[in-house]
Amino acid sequence: MVKTLYVGNLPWSASNEQLVQAFEACAPIISARMILDRETGKSKGFGFIEVADEDAEKVIKSMHGYSLGERSITVSEARPKQK
Repeated sequence: MVKTLYVGNLPWSASNEQLVQAFEACAPIISARMILDRETGKSKGFGFIEVADEDAEKVIKSMHGYSLGERSITVSEARPKQK
């Protein structure tokens, strides 16, 4: 199974590649995506990563509060999309 994690308070300049690089030391990353503003194409300052179910807790504990680009990031289990 795969678990999706929310990653918030990211630097505006962060890319998908930087997200993978920051997290892959903790666990293999299945996918990473920054959320971009549709109008401007600029980062909204948050994104999502997918990891194996068994790695999710370890990643959250290790990376929540981690300093990335001088910002303390937030990592938690992603909530299902609201319809």
